[in-house]
Amino acid sequence: MFPYSGVMPELATFLDQRIETTPPADDPSGRTTFDALNTLRLIRNAVDHQIALHTTQLDELRVAQMAGSTTKKLLIEMGYAPAAAHRIMRIVDALPALPTLARHAADGRLSTEIVDAIVRGMRHIETRCPEELSDNDKSSHEIELLGQALSGATPAQVIEHARTIGNTLADATDTSIPAADDAGLNAVNTHTTDDGRVDIRADLTQTIGEKFLTMIDERACPRPEPDGADDRRTAEQRRADALELILDQAALGASIDSIGSPRTQLLLTLPATGSDPASLPWTGSVTQAAAKEVSCDGSLTEIILDGEGVPLQMGQTRRLFPAHLRKAVIIRDSCCIKCGAAPSHTQVHHISHWADGGPTDLDNGCLLCQRCHTQVHHHGWDIVMGFDRHPWLVPPATIDPRRRPLPAYNRRTMRLDDAA
Repeated sequence: MFPYSGVMPELATFLDQRIETTPPADDPSGRTTFDALNTLRLIRNAVDHQIALHTTQLDELRVAQMAGSTTKKLLIEMGYAPAAAHRIMRIVDALPALPTLARHAADGRLSTEIVDAIVRGMRHIETRCPEELSDNDKSSHEIELLGQALSGATPAQVIEHARTIGNTLADATDTSIPAADDAGLNAVNTHTTDDGRVDIRADLTQTIGEKFLTMIDERACPRPEPDGADDRRTAEQRRADALELILDQAALGASIDSIGSPRTQLLLTLPATGSDPASLPWTGSVTQAAAKEVSCDGSLTEIILDGEGVPLQMGQTRRLFPAHLRKAVIIRDSCCIKCGAAPSHTQVHHISHWADGGPTDLDNGCLLCQRCHTQVHHHGWDIVMGFDRHPWLVPPATIDPRRRPLPAYNRRTMRLDDAA
């Protein structure tokens, strides 16, 4: 018998029996092996839930804290992989507020990966919801995600369904920015390792992430070797080479024509019924505000899908605000019309949204940097084109109850009566 220190006797006996168990030697159809494997799956799921319960108690007893550590570090010291320890602690923190999920996890029908997906999905929904969820709404979303899981959805599909719910909730108001669209949360961290390499980590909005993934994918395709053999680089190496190529192309483009440089080409799918949010191929469903923002300054192909996901209509890829028109906007606006950022840091914003049929012309475009672009799309700022054919900013009522128009930054010394 293997020495299990501190383990309940019945569990020690069970563990010894499991260790000595081998697959049946005579099972030509595989039925017995399949049934045994399914039973082991249920046992594993139930044990994982017990691990969460015992970890909860260990955390409440502050065993690790009294030793100057944390429960997560204690799990790692016990032999759990860091990712597994992080997942356990995430479940431990969330389960008390998700009683329905806890009941279903206890009987072994849900794997710890599915439980974690529902926990992450609920956190995602709460983050994107502009207001605090009521108990009834939280229970409803919990049951909906649980139904997805029990119907056979994978963890990734559960999380994607949660994102769709979150985007639907975010679209219901204009007063809050969903986490996926909040540029204020963006961060890029770099660290030089001991061997001189650079570790890069980024936390970006969905729109920036979609642009990055699209550009990487376009440049990371396998290429034949000089001798005709298949590309010997791994997928990770091809993506690293693609990143270097993007940096070289960006530097070359900036030196040649920074103000007219093209934007990333994106693909946006739109449900014909309008019941679900639009979706980007790499990062999934997007809010209406994000869909309008991403359509402002780039190449975008719109595809309308029916209820079965079959394309009904394929839009033409259009270069929005091409180089010559972008230059004309720059000559008129000089900089970001809201904060004065340099033209190379700006995008051309459709005053009347392109997604709503707004034209791509000089009188419907203005320069906005990324931060101010987000302010306009999410924080209640409006832009109108004056009779003088210059853009004017209309602040939200929280800033100016009378919502008096303000001139663009390059004309900031003007007043309305001057224009009149």
